[in-house]
Amino acid sequence: MIRTETFSQPTLPDNFYWLNEPARYVCGQGLEMWTKAETDFWQRSHYGFRRDDGHCLLTDITGDVCVTTQVEFQPQHQYDQCGLIVRIDAENWLKVSTEYDDPHISRLGSVATNLGYSDWATQDVSSEQAEMWYRINRRGQDFKVEASHDGNDWKQLRITHLHQASETPAVGMYACSPIGRNFHCRFLRFICEPNQWFTHTE
Repeated sequence: MIRTETFSQPTLPDNFYWLNEPARYVCGQGLEMWTKAETDFWQRSHYGFRRDDGHCLLTDITGDVCVTTQVEFQPQHQYDQCGLIVRIDAENWLKVSTEYDDPHISRLGSVATNLGYSDWATQDVSSEQAEMWYRINRRGQDFKVEASHDGNDWKQLRITHLHQASETPAVGMYACSPIGRNFHCRFLRFICEPNQWFTHTE
């Protein structure tokens, strides 16, 4: 699967589908989402709760590919977030985003969930950042997660493994607001292209 979507038409592109449709969405100048109240993706670890009601616009992929998105966001409440997700099922998935904390600091990071347990790897970034690019390269059951401020200079966030990764997982854009509602974000593009993670030295 090789495709680039800019969501310039008023309807969703072919072969995309919702998991947990948001409170509102609009296509035409990107994909805009407004979240429902108290939505999240998390499984068990540390906090004990299980949540699988965040909003995802997904498409199915086959083989080793690279998926990229560019997104603008306007957080209002702590933990408002949006980014990329790779999903097998409720207990096995990977996401990358910037989670809003307060007017000064947010958390750029990723969550890998395996066999019903989530982890969370983060680094502090300025809450003035209102646009990010995210990229995930897949090689079998292994995934390289990266982020960029401009789509050119990429920083590796982690290399991780999904134990239950299938041949055709779903990938796409997600948003959620764990303690608030009406978090607004706009995805400007979604790119699926051949895997760019080639050598063991990267």
